Amino acid sequence: MTEAPPAPLHIEIDGRPVADPETLAALTSGYGHFTAMQVRGGRVQGLGLHLDRLDRATHELFGRGLDGTRVRALLVAALEAAGRRDAAARVYVHEGIRTVVTVREPFTADPAPQSLKSVGYQRPAAHIKHLGGFGQRFHGDAARRAGFDDALLTAPDGEIAEGAITNIAFWDGTSVIWPSAPCLTGITMSLLEARLPSARRRVTLADLPDLRAAFVTNARGVAPVRRIDDVTFEVDETLMARVDAALAATPWDALEPGAEG
Repeated sequence: MTEAPPAPLHIEIDGRPVADPETLAALTSGYGHFTAMQVRGGRVQGLGLHLDRLDRATHELFGRGLDGTRVRALLVAALEAAGRRDAAARVYVHEGIRTVVTVREPFTADPAPQSLKSVGYQRPAAHIKHLGGFGQRFHGDAARRAGFDDALLTAPDGEIAEGAITNIAFWDGTSVIWPSAPCLTGITMSLLEARLPSARRRVTLADLPDLRAAFVTNARGVAPVRRIDDVTFEVDETLMARVDAALAATPWDALEPGAEG
């Protein structure tokens, strides 16, 4: 006996049928990954790292890769359609290898020192910049209601992993220490790790009083950390100038092939 084909998916939003329900279902499934970047003059710092991240995660989640040349073309087309050369752009990859590009006004880094509230939470599959950041948003909002700027994610034993939407680094007077707990290796983190004296090692909340300074990084840039829970840090202006200089010296890669010069 032959099974009948499944009925077509029907979705309505505010009482109106969706023209392409299969695509909408994929985009709202919560299963996928993305990368976020700042674009200046049609160029991106660490473009190759962004493309590698997308390709690796697509392989891991969906069993095949993602062509970087196509991603670049989609980004260029989206920037042109938005009439922008400077932007904050994201590339999302959903089930069925549906690729979505978003473009909005560029973000500028907020250099104000940050205060972080530690929470016992770690992202699943932390090495992937995946969708479904409910836990991060939940804990980040709770931290802000408690008077902090964001959350710091830790293991049950107090091992520090990452910020809710950032990587965190510490300064011991000699090296920049990146926590070795499972986390997303951010693009800005990768660029700085290659340009500063760096080490990865286990860092716990109990270690904080012995560390001299801290800062956070993400696609928007870097910011010093002034407090984690009840532990305060002096903002090391010399360190932050060195970090800023390392990031400023990082080349900007052209999105359009042939425009690298």
